[in-house]
Amino acid sequence: MCLATAYKESDNTVICKNISRIDVEGDLLIIRDIMGDEIRIDGKILMVDLANSIVKIDAAE
Repeated sequence: MCLATAYKESDNTVICKNISRIDVEGDLLIIRDIMGDEIRIDGKILMVDLANSIVKIDAAE
């Protein structure tokens, strides 16, 4: 199983590793990792690369 890593588009910093699920509620992204920990970010998904397990996010500053 390959789990994704989310990066902030503006500076390419890692937001979260080992992502198993992302829920979208309007401008809110709810990102959960394999351990069940949850991160909530205001922003939007810009790109998902399933072959390389990469998610690029435009996070509100």
